[in-house]
Amino acid sequence: MSDKIGKIEFSHRSVLLDECMGGLAIRPDGIYVDGTAGGGGHSFEIAKRLVGGRLIAIDRDEAAIAAASARLECYGDTATVVRSNFYEVASVCESLGIEAIDGMLLDLGVSSYQLDTAERGFSYMADAPLDMRMDKRGALTAYDVVNGYDEAKIKKILFEYGEEKFSASIAAAIIRERQKKPIESTLELSDIIKYAIPPKAREGGHHPAKRSFQAIRIEVNGELDAIEPAIRDAHKLLRKGGRIAIITFHSLEDRIVKQAFASLAQGCTCPKNFPVCVCGNKPKVKIITKKPILPSARELEENPRSRSAKLRVAEKL
Repeated sequence: MSDKIGKIEFSHRSVLLDECMGGLAIRPDGIYVDGTAGGGGHSFEIAKRLVGGRLIAIDRDEAAIAAASARLECYGDTATVVRSNFYEVASVCESLGIEAIDGMLLDLGVSSYQLDTAERGFSYMADAPLDMRMDKRGALTAYDVVNGYDEAKIKKILFEYGEEKFSASIAAAIIRERQKKPIESTLELSDIIKYAIPPKAREGGHHPAKRSFQAIRIEVNGELDAIEPAIRDAHKLLRKGGRIAIITFHSLEDRIVKQAFASLAQGCTCPKNFPVCVCGNKPKVKIITKKPILPSARELEENPRSRSAKLRVAEKL
C-alpha cells in the first residue's frame, strides 16, 4: 500500500493484517478504533468490513494522517481520521460523541515511511539532522537527548530502552565527542556508537547503532509510557465482548502488553491462605492469545521487517 503526500510517497506494509482482522472479530455494525493508522492499511481493512459501523483512525504523524485520509476517503462518513496520540483515545472518542467501542487496534512499530524518509532522522543508514519525532509538534528531539542529557541518563536510556550491553561506553563516547562540538547528524552519531563498542561486537548481525537509535527514538516519543494507560482506557471504552489487538516489535513493548493483559485478566488477589475472597476482584478480560501470534513464513519472505512482530489479543468480559 502506498499513498502520495505531495512529493513524498507513504509506503508501509501492514503487518499481520489477516491475523489482526481475525483477532478483532469485527462486527459489521460495530465501532472500531485504529490507534496507529499509519498509511491506513489496517484501517482500510477494518472499514471494508463495516456495514452501518464506524471506524476512528488515529495517528500523531502529519504525513500518516494525510495518507490515511486519502486511503479512507472512499468510505466517507464511515471512517473518521483524527490527528492525536493513541493514549488519548478516551478524549478522542468523547470529542466525537462515542461512549463505547467494539474494538481497538494498535500497531506499535515505526512505519516504513518514517524509517525510509532520511530527513525524519530515524535511520542510522542515511545522513540527516537528529530528529526522530513521530509528531513534529513535539518539543523533544534526538538532538536534545544526545546533546543535552547527562552521561548517566544517556546510559540508562540505552540500557533500558535499547537493551544495549555497551551502554556505558557508548554514553561516555557521546559525552566525549559532544564536548568538542555538538553532535548534529544521524551518521555522526552512528559512527560514534560504532567505534565505542569492541571491534568483535561490530562483526555480523545487526548494525551496531540499531539498539541505541531504538532507545533514543523511544525516549523522544515517550513510546513505552503510553502503552499501559492506553490499554486501560481502551478496556473502559470496550463493550462486553469487544477486543483489543496489539502488535509489538520488541521485547520491552511486548512485556508491557503481556503484563497489562495479565493484570486485567487476574481474578481474586487475596492471599492463598484466605478461606474466602474479600477483595471482590474479578477478571476484566479474557486473553485470546495465550501465546503471541507471529508472522507466517510467507509474510516473513514478503516483508522481512515483520520478523519481530508479535500480536496479542484480549476480549472484555
